[in-house]
Amino acid sequence: MDNDDAPGLALQADQQRIIFGTRDGNLRSMEKAFGVKVQARGDRLSISGEPGPAAVATRLLGELAAVMETGYPLTERDIQDAIRIVSKDPGASLTEFYLKTTVEPMLLKLVQPRSLRQKQFLESIAGNDMVFSVGPAGTGKTYLSVGMACAYFLEHRVRRIVLTRPAVEAGERLGFLPGDILQKVDPYLRPLYDALYDIMGYERVLKLIEKGFIEIAPLAFMRGRTLNEAFIILDEGQNTTPEQMKMFLTRMGFASKVVITGDITQIDLPAGKESGLKHARRILRGVPGMAFIEFDERDVVRHNLVAEIIAAYERGDRA
Repeated sequence: MDNDDAPGLALQADQQRIIFGTRDGNLRSMEKAFGVKVQARGDRLSISGEPGPAAVATRLLGELAAVMETGYPLTERDIQDAIRIVSKDPGASLTEFYLKTTVEPMLLKLVQPRSLRQKQFLESIAGNDMVFSVGPAGTGKTYLSVGMACAYFLEHRVRRIVLTRPAVEAGERLGFLPGDILQKVDPYLRPLYDALYDIMGYERVLKLIEKGFIEIAPLAFMRGRTLNEAFIILDEGQNTTPEQMKMFLTRMGFASKVVITGDITQIDLPAGKESGLKHARRILRGVPGMAFIEFDERDVVRHNLVAEIIAAYERGDRA
């Protein structure tokens, strides 16, 4: 039964501008996500549709208005994120998501979470010395980790940032690439550079690399080192062996943070080689000071098709 007589929700002019979106794009997204009809009449919104979805959409709009009334600077992108969050978890509280956090203001400025799991990931990094984040591409694992590293560095909570990846051949052959070893592995490290440039700016990153405050290197270069007062990120951790993962984890020194990211559905190791990430996830759970965050396709914040592609591949793997 349609809820055509649902009461309207009054919004102020500045709230309407953000919540409606460009050419009412946010309202159209809401209609698609919840299967409802949203109509604006003056300063009021009316929502019609099945009672359950209409009630969820009405609560979503009410919470968005309440968040804005506190002075929180919601953007059009935040509205899209809120629609996605509530459509996937109708019980999610936007007030808690936007207004209640244990993450430092500087961190949130650099790395605003766009899903409940991303918020949990940031808070886990803030509250633990070592965090494993496992999940598919597009869930923000690398970008958020680099953003946290930048914030910790800018707040002088660490003295340097160390970013590393295993240089595993994913269908390519390193030996046939031109240049010395650093030039050969540079393409494998490019996503880390891209995240740094986006967050801190190209020129600033180059200067920090030149001065040694930021180091980006293949995993093999970590052997034999102890990294104190550093924010250390191992990206693509699924492509380590258990021996490499143990070597990396034991590089951690005093006053350091370590984040390991990876996607266990995209392991490029030779057949018969166990993934160090899968091995670590199995044997290290429950160790004090360590957290494991599991992302899935619901946390993908890229183009909507990315989540659909991931889900389709997972269905194919189970078939």
